[in-house]
Amino acid sequence: MRVIGTAGHVDHGKSTLIEALTGIHPDRLQEEREREMTIVLGFAWLTLPQGEEVGVIDVPGHRDFIENMLSGIAAIDAALFVVAADEGVMPQTREHLAILDLLQIQGGVVALTKTDLVDDPEWLDLVEADVSETLAGTVLAEAPIVRVSARTREGLPALLAALDAALVDKPHRLDLGRPRLPVDRVFTMPGFGTIVTGTLSDGHLTVGDEVTILPGGLGGRVRGLQTHKRKEQTAIPGSRTAVNISGLDVTQVARGDVIAHPGDYHPTRRIDLRFRALADISTPIRHNTQVKLFIGAAEVLARLRLLGTEVLKPGDEGWLQLELERPVVAIRGDRYILRRPSPGETLGGGVVVDPAPKKRHKRFDGKTLGKLESLSGGTPADILLQSLLSVGIAPLKEAIAHASLEAQTADQALEALLDSGQALVLNAERAQMNSNSLVVAARIWLDLKNRVEVEIANYLAAYPLRHGMPREELKSRLKLPARIFNVVLEKILASGSLVEIAMRQNLPGVSPLPVISQPGHAIQFTPEQQARVDRLLAQFKAEPYAPPTIKTCMENIGEDLYHALVDLGQLMPVSSEVVYRWDDYQRLVGQVRYWIEKEGSISVAQMRDRFNTSRRYVLAFLEHLDTIHMTVRDGDVRRLK
Repeated sequence: MRVIGTAGHVDHGKSTLIEALTGIHPDRLQEEREREMTIVLGFAWLTLPQGEEVGVIDVPGHRDFIENMLSGIAAIDAALFVVAADEGVMPQTREHLAILDLLQIQGGVVALTKTDLVDDPEWLDLVEADVSETLAGTVLAEAPIVRVSARTREGLPALLAALDAALVDKPHRLDLGRPRLPVDRVFTMPGFGTIVTGTLSDGHLTVGDEVTILPGGLGGRVRGLQTHKRKEQTAIPGSRTAVNISGLDVTQVARGDVIAHPGDYHPTRRIDLRFRALADISTPIRHNTQVKLFIGAAEVLARLRLLGTEVLKPGDEGWLQLELERPVVAIRGDRYILRRPSPGETLGGGVVVDPAPKKRHKRFDGKTLGKLESLSGGTPADILLQSLLSVGIAPLKEAIAHASLEAQTADQALEALLDSGQALVLNAERAQMNSNSLVVAARIWLDLKNRVEVEIANYLAAYPLRHGMPREELKSRLKLPARIFNVVLEKILASGSLVEIAMRQNLPGVSPLPVISQPGHAIQFTPEQQARVDRLLAQFKAEPYAPPTIKTCMENIGEDLYHALVDLGQLMPVSSEVVYRWDDYQRLVGQVRYWIEKEGSISVAQMRDRFNTSRRYVLAFLEHLDTIHMTVRDGDVRRLK
């Protein structure tokens, strides 16, 4: 699921356009309706022509509310950049564009709104040319410009098609198994309690999950989830999500907090950054300047430490270390914005390089600057993680070779990935792992484990009269090499989410048939099925040594019920035609053993007469005893082997 965000100058028609596209007016405050101006974030959703449902964040355009805009714009996948045809490019048009560029919001669509107010086609051409010139060299340089009127609805189908096209090749949010929801709105509902909203990233949230509210560390439980006012059992990465949290008062959470699973993230009060100053800032940036950091939905005052330089001029790039007044949650690769608190001005932004440096850096230390350069280009751990994502489940030596890392560096990188939970070893304890140990990225492992569990669940739903899926069939479906399959299955079974059952393990000479099932799964007959089974078993009881054939059983109760009786141990097939009740089968085995031990052998005719049955059944049964190595044929008789 993806999210589109508006951007543009105040009164250029962002909210009106969203209402025309979605039927939802994003302004939710009475003051916003009265002033016809968005003050806080507004939310809506729509379904694009190709069927994808996307969320929409409407941000304030007025410069007085630019900081409210920043609390939502970082969460979007594409921009709906709005310019009014009757006014053209204005100051907040340029500031919003600069913010999109700093956050690297790749792609979007430009809506040239209020075209119904312009009668002169040449004016529209001039405005469009000015917009194109303004976008040049930014992330929206290639964005299509669509002329629209929210009042007449002219151009809306073309705008929707352009939004569809802007998202079609854009990858969905990665699922790293560590859900992170930056809170951009908090409220309470009678009968439900505390509700928070945000755009979920990095993993899933499920009803019943234990969560922690960072940076404070308070705990709670997910009582309910909604996406676009639709109840969900699980929220997926990239979705606009409302979370009902039990055990939490509305006063205990605020915009900028982060909802996460306990232990997944650790707040920080110091961050190393790569920074780019905007070209039009009013004054150069100097060491020890106080700034406002906007990251996720958080806004926090910080003291800026310049590294490697005395000053950053407009348009310069460099390294910063921020000392924050209060903790935030950040990870490497997060984008951010810095603003001057007073007078308010956007200074620039960039990317988090190290979210939790252990100490204050010496400002002109070459080793520190070299480390930051290395981190910016990708740490060894990043490189190894990408290798694991490429090779899948593989021996450690193969993953290291793919990453082209030196052995000692690779060992340190692997330790970092294991410590952070981004990778795991499948077939060895961490202390005993070696170059042949199988390693896997956590994301791949979670996907594979989920796939195996879904395969078993679907199989049991399709075949409710079976104990589970045969192990070999599961191996065939997963298309994994035997060694890897065995290790994967062993680890999943150890987790307890699935169980292995050895069918028919009490038969002499017959190897168990392992099947994979869910804990607690049991075959249960409906009353109608049980009645059919009872009638069939009555026939077996009436003629225990000349029972119904397998073909007759299947005709009477169906193949699935027949196989269920075999799996449950009530019936024992001895050939492709002949089957006995289990008790009758055991009695026959015991009697044959007794007669052979007493008389040395038994013939087909002798067995037929002693059990008052036919040659057809006797031959099948004696050949079965040969197969399980209880007897051996000697001419016309059988002896014990």
